Amino acid sequence: MNTAWIRALSRIEADATPAVIITVVEERGSTPRNAGAKMVVSQEQQFDTIGGGHLEYKAIKIARQLLAEQQTQPRLERFSLGASLGQCCGGATTLLFEPMHTASVRITLFGAGHVGRALIPILASLPCKIRWIDSREDEFPEYIPEGVEKVVNEFPVDEVDKQPAGSYFIVMTHNHQLDQELSEAILKRNDFSYFGLIGSLTKRNKFIHRLQAKGFSSEQIERMTCPMGIAAVKGKLPAEIAVSVAGEVISHYNADFNAERKTTSTSATATSVVDRLAI
Repeated sequence: MNTAWIRALSRIEADATPAVIITVVEERGSTPRNAGAKMVVSQEQQFDTIGGGHLEYKAIKIARQLLAEQQTQPRLERFSLGASLGQCCGGATTLLFEPMHTASVRITLFGAGHVGRALIPILASLPCKIRWIDSREDEFPEYIPEGVEKVVNEFPVDEVDKQPAGSYFIVMTHNHQLDQELSEAILKRNDFSYFGLIGSLTKRNKFIHRLQAKGFSSEQIERMTCPMGIAAVKGKLPAEIAVSVAGEVISHYNADFNAERKTTSTSATATSVVDRLAI
């Protein structure tokens, strides 16, 4: 019995790496592998095999398309090995594709102050991969939750360009000038899914004037959420602010995931299985 996929699954679970489990669920006639055979595919790697050949090539291609589209729902695909894929087996097989961790949100949080320390454990309990950045190492707690990468950088602004497109940015540092510099760097990218800046309406208005003076457009500035958090939560305690901000983050990524599912579902409905597997 091959166990490479089991070992790979353990690593993927630990790292929360987006991947797809491919399982042979039905076999008819002569097929490369029997029902129950599995393999695991990420964007960069593949583990184990469902028999090789053109079947496996097409299966890997479909799996990586699901990852690119951040699909979360399982999918069944039936392959006619002779007619569609030109394999000598001549039978038919049905594969189950099960996406894992495709809903993971990438969050970059600047600031290890009292609110940041209250917010991180909440975010770490969600489907998120987090980079927690501050220039002051002694501000970080001794215990860093799983799924959170601590980054100590004397120049936190340098970290903005290192994050992937579609990231969530949360800025809550100890320094208004640093908040300003981070805001400018994030807004210049303009490829983020969410950008929240801690502060009052007064702080927002001051930042708007400064950003306008530096040539930022109204469209860019409007993408900055400040104040951030659920408006109905009025508390000022770090834990209250953290819950409010986490609630807003959850609301945003739920909306993002639902929009992606609707788009990809519509696209999949318009494309037949035969079209997707065409050579």
